[in-house]
Amino acid sequence: MNHADERYLEAKRTVDDRAIDRRVRDRLLAALPEAPTIREAGAGTGATVPRLLDWGVTAGDYLGVDRDADVIDFARERRASECGSERTDRGFRTGDLTVRFEHGDALEAFNGDRADLIVAQAFLDLVPIEASLDAFASALKPGGLVYAPITFDGETVFQPDHPADDAVVAAYHDAIDTESGRDARAGRHLLDRCRARDGELLAVGASDWVVYPPYAAAERDFLATILSFVAEAVAERVDGADDWLRSRRSQLDAGRLSYVAHGYDVLYRVPDGDSRR
Repeated sequence: MNHADERYLEAKRTVDDRAIDRRVRDRLLAALPEAPTIREAGAGTGATVPRLLDWGVTAGDYLGVDRDADVIDFARERRASECGSERTDRGFRTGDLTVRFEHGDALEAFNGDRADLIVAQAFLDLVPIEASLDAFASALKPGGLVYAPITFDGETVFQPDHPADDAVVAAYHDAIDTESGRDARAGRHLLDRCRARDGELLAVGASDWVVYPPYAAAERDFLATILSFVAEAVAERVDGADDWLRSRRSQLDAGRLSYVAHGYDVLYRVPDGDSRR
């Protein structure tokens, strides 16, 4: 099992909680039926489940899917221990909410489910947006909802200033764009694609990751992983990158490094008639 993945995903829970736009969240909750059918694409460690419970979504059916089988195993165990009252084969029950986690491709797993809601948190910068929206539409009831919080939108800031900042960040974003299906400006492009479709863009808000000293919870580990992502992306591509990384890691160790990544929260509703485009 790759414990590094789980540590990173769990470490960013507090960062995500701060980032989520409350106005978009409230619009989502107002639009949900009493006991919704919920599907999550790229569920990770299942941190959406305790968040939904905190928001008052305590009845319905939730299924989270992720490509990483080890992370799914972790989600089943950790979320059942945290939230569950009755374990099941693939998850647990808590009150009137059934929770399941499955390993698979989220763009294929939900086809025909007629769900009320698909959650795609920090997901649509990793996959082709148009194909994802098509897949989500095929999985939703007419009038169903796509909630895509923390969709990265190509602004990354590290502080204090370093002379190589612009070159390092540009190379980092370029490396994202060279990966198949990925998009460093997914947030704004998601807005464009939702507006071009036949459904309704219900709400949009900013959802920036902001981490600053003194670090809360496990956020030092979160920042260390972000620096590892950047290091992998810019290796041998930027003059001065080695000094940049040494400086940033030293600042992190000293509790002086701050980080911001800009994102969007998007709430989109598919048409009330045909759930496809």
